[in-house]
Amino acid sequence: MTDTDVVVVGGGIGGLANALALAAAGQRVRVLERAPAFAEVGAGLQLAPNATRILREWGLLDEVVARGVLPRRLVLKDALDGAELTSMDLGPGFVERYGAPYVVIHRSDLLTILHDACARAGVELLADHKVDDVEVLSEGVRVRAGEREFAAGAALAADGLWSSLRPRLSGDQPVCSGYVAYRGTRPVAEVTGLDSDVLTDVVVHFGPRCHLVQYPLRGGELLNTVAVFASPAYARGEAEWGGPEELDTAFEGTCDAVRRGLAWLWRDRRWPMYDRLPVDRWVDGRLALTGDAAHPMLQYLAQGACQALEDAHSLAGEVAKQQAAAALDWPSALAAYEQARTARTARVQSSARVWGELWHCDGLARLLRNQYLSERRLDDYRWTDWLYQP
Repeated sequence: MTDTDVVVVGGGIGGLANALALAAAGQRVRVLERAPAFAEVGAGLQLAPNATRILREWGLLDEVVARGVLPRRLVLKDALDGAELTSMDLGPGFVERYGAPYVVIHRSDLLTILHDACARAGVELLADHKVDDVEVLSEGVRVRAGEREFAAGAALAADGLWSSLRPRLSGDQPVCSGYVAYRGTRPVAEVTGLDSDVLTDVVVHFGPRCHLVQYPLRGGELLNTVAVFASPAYARGEAEWGGPEELDTAFEGTCDAVRRGLAWLWRDRRWPMYDRLPVDRWVDGRLALTGDAAHPMLQYLAQGACQALEDAHSLAGEVAKQQAAAALDWPSALAAYEQARTARTARVQSSARVWGELWHCDGLARLLRNQYLSERRLDDYRWTDWLYQP
């Protein structure tokens, strides 16, 4: 009845991760990407051990490490006075505790690694194919993209925050946080006046309603900078908000190291920050949501890509489990995947919001936060064990 087993709608990191994992589980996979090419927009991303363990299982971790950076520490600083509050050593002890390293990598580099691995695994990769509809039938799905139609046993919606297929399962809308991000990557050789730790560590400066993140990429050749702030224009209900003038105003009271970082941002583009409330229904028969289409989250735990990789690993595991026991039944495999993933991703989504509030507090709350973090023992892992451990 079908010419392939699975159609994946969306060729970003989550879509390609699912395609690769399912191909490794013996499925015939086709990926439909609406853009003219498989490409990522953005700059760096962080891959915690819960993601790098999966990449190692897929045989990709060495290449990811080669194209990225193994940072020495994760460092939290106050954006107003520049004081270091606490840090986490990401060296051998961290790797031993969590079974895999912490890696930072350019988004486009990770996408290329996944794309090439999919091609080697026999995944059919079709760009410039915007999906218009997915019809779920008792025996399979029909996916329509322009004048073409594809049949498969199941379909995965990996089409991101603004998923066109999520309304089939939920009537919710993306939630705007009122914060906006500016990003930038610059060759280290072109950047002057750097604090040395941003060339070896992931450094986060957080302040009242703003924060700055910096870390190296591509073997230390690039510096990645991200600035995030709350927009007063958005709070006033204005249609245009988050412009460069608001960026500068938001960071006026910060320390020299933070203000220097603003010079290395791209100012011709910005990313308003949205998430959605968790939902417990991701599956409609033979159609399932995955990645940001299922659980878009704010970036404060750096888990967006990590949770998409977990989704892919979980679904492929359910497929392999069924194949080992009996014939594969897509509706039951997708239902098992939904059952396995919704509670965990809901916790990550809600925790990311809480961490954002902690990062951006002011006044007495800021003083109490700084005191708590400054008194933290450097071997205290209570806030990361639940997220990073197997």
